[in-house]
Amino acid sequence: MTDIPSTLGLTGEQVEHVLATAGRAPSLHNAQPWLFRLRPEVIELHADPDRRLPVVDPDDREQRIACGAALFTLRLALHGHGIRPIVTLLPDPTRPDLIATVRHGGTRPATPEQQRLLRAVPLRRTNRHPFTDAAVTQQEQHALRRAALDEGAWLHVVDGAGDLARVQRLAALAHRQQVDDPAFTAELRSWTGTAPERRDGVPASAGGPQPAPQDRWVMRDFGAGSAPDRVPGKDFEHDPLIAVLTSHLSGRRAEVQVGQALQRVLLAATAEGLSTSFLSQIVEVPGPRDQLRMLIGATRPPQVVLRIGRGYPVVATPRLPVEDRILTEPSRQT
Repeated sequence: MTDIPSTLGLTGEQVEHVLATAGRAPSLHNAQPWLFRLRPEVIELHADPDRRLPVVDPDDREQRIACGAALFTLRLALHGHGIRPIVTLLPDPTRPDLIATVRHGGTRPATPEQQRLLRAVPLRRTNRHPFTDAAVTQQEQHALRRAALDEGAWLHVVDGAGDLARVQRLAALAHRQQVDDPAFTAELRSWTGTAPERRDGVPASAGGPQPAPQDRWVMRDFGAGSAPDRVPGKDFEHDPLIAVLTSHLSGRRAEVQVGQALQRVLLAATAEGLSTSFLSQIVEVPGPRDQLRMLIGATRPPQVVLRIGRGYPVVATPRLPVEDRILTEPSRQT
């Protein structure tokens, strides 16, 4: 194992813990598209160009969202060690893969809320299985909206049977357009239904059953039909809570910011005992994405669509070793 250098006054063992915590963030197809460069006074967070998904994410929008989620979790882990992080987003326009720099901003104990979210990090899962029909309470919805607001984003809850039906149709339309593209299906197969020994991608065991034809909600097939229990699902909830995360601004910085908000929402949901999964296809296909923006009355395009409810325990997806996510070549000062 490579020795992990100290940084921000943390020992190598503490740095390893911080980076492992950051690496628990969600990412498209569990690609884990982030890298860290460590110097004595700064942690750099980079997007990994080798983990791009050029078909489904040609503009790297979802990669930047994933890196934003990792950045929030990195911040949270530093708070857990009593460090107040100072973050600079996209500090160098000549290096577009440099997402953020994080410096030591003084010592401060973690707040009870930060501790609560930090405890939720190892418990968070993307749950692609059916949820129960038990409703998400108004109090829980308020907590999720507050989590988004605290990171400069907005969480729109889709209300009413008519609007839910329209979102369902947009999901089905986007799904059909994607699976009709051979390049998309080839890229999907390369990252899903993966072997148990692989440390990235989505294994078949985490894919969940596919909905039966009568079910309303189309779920992306992450298992490539390879898991022994992959039978048509008959118990998918009819009216899940659907929430849409949007940013107040647009562009690369907004995408990183909404990634931080996404992770805060997901951890808040986990702390509330809720399960979450993604309806990513709606925001990956331009037509449905524009229609969803008009449906929720947003001034900016939607960034993430979440399905939220009460689920049963599911397995965690694998993670790459921390030492494989550390850049070792020299870096210019920022």
